[in-house]
Amino acid sequence: MSEPVVIVGAGLAGYNLARELRKADADVPIVVVSACGAGFYSKPMLSNALTSGKTAATLVMKSAEKMAEELRARVLPRTRVTQVDASSQALTLSTGEVLRYRDLVLAVGADPIRLPLQGDAADAVLSVNDLDDFATFAQALDTSAAGRPAQRVVILGGGLIGCEFANDLLARGVVPTVVDVADRVLARLLPAEASALLQTRLEAAGAHFKLGMGAVSVSRTASGLNLTLSDGSTLQADLIVSAVGLKPRTELAAMAGAALGRGVPVSRLLTTSVPHVHALGDCAEVDGQWLPYVMPLMQQARALAATLAGKPTPVAYPVMPVVVKTPAWPTVVCPPPADAAGQWEVTSSDDALEARFVSASSAEQAGALLGFVLQGKAVSQRQAWVAQVSA
Repeated sequence: MSEPVVIVGAGLAGYNLARELRKADADVPIVVVSACGAGFYSKPMLSNALTSGKTAATLVMKSAEKMAEELRARVLPRTRVTQVDASSQALTLSTGEVLRYRDLVLAVGADPIRLPLQGDAADAVLSVNDLDDFATFAQALDTSAAGRPAQRVVILGGGLIGCEFANDLLARGVVPTVVDVADRVLARLLPAEASALLQTRLEAAGAHFKLGMGAVSVSRTASGLNLTLSDGSTLQADLIVSAVGLKPRTELAAMAGAALGRGVPVSRLLTTSVPHVHALGDCAEVDGQWLPYVMPLMQQARALAATLAGKPTPVAYPVMPVVVKTPAWPTVVCPPPADAAGQWEVTSSDDALEARFVSASSAEQAGALLGFVLQGKAVSQRQAWVAQVSA
């Protein structure tokens, strides 16, 4: 038997690649190595699981055994890669097994960024980045640092995940307070008018915001946790959750001797600087772009599967809007290219907002739609707006 394609990571990126590869090649051996339990679930559901009444157990749609059966693959749960020898195309696993590969695919995702907090309770701050994290989070909600169900939760970070968690906690009857150094929510994705409307609707639903300031220290008190902010004020909390961003996991790429950047730099063919080593998903920096969203990784999985099956296929992205899971104020954003020259044009009413990011780069492209934001009732127009975005 030929050496297998080894996929490290059993998240959406890893499992979608395995599915696409099995469609493209019925016979290639596939091994999926996972540090977690390797059950299949959708990571984006973690930030609205409370609203939908999901637990860590019920979020799992298929077990590791079921995935192995469907993919006709070998799936190794709770197994870590301890060494990568790219010259001999072999991995050493935490079980002691040496696993040779034909091609190695890193689909290892990203780690939550941890703030350098001071205080005797800095280690009590949680992050929710995978199913195990969510189980810990759910348990902490039931029995917080104060020994009772959490009622006061502070969320560090007012970006996409922070706002989604705030909305989700409201559905459980918990009062969330969002803290961010930026002066508005989703500052990197939304124009100011859209940020203000989202914040206003979340506040109307019961959320609180402390913006323009950071977290400094966390200490334990008799009633829970005490968070000190950069302006000297304090917040009392039963639970603190950090959602300040992600950092691509690059350790295995470094072991393989691959070049590193913000993430693992790969070409449009998803190849690293080391032969037979590839990367996709949240750990990959594709042709200079880091896109930690579901739609890009789906496109990457299809392209890489074709390449691994013998048909080199560079990844190409369609227009990829991002749905922000905040039912209090539905929001869809199609971010313009990071280097795009242009401006936002915003119109709004009591129940909707439409924002166009139009080009100002040249006479030929002036006025072209490069990105958009839709909120409230306007989100129903998403597909029509997608069709208008310039490639």
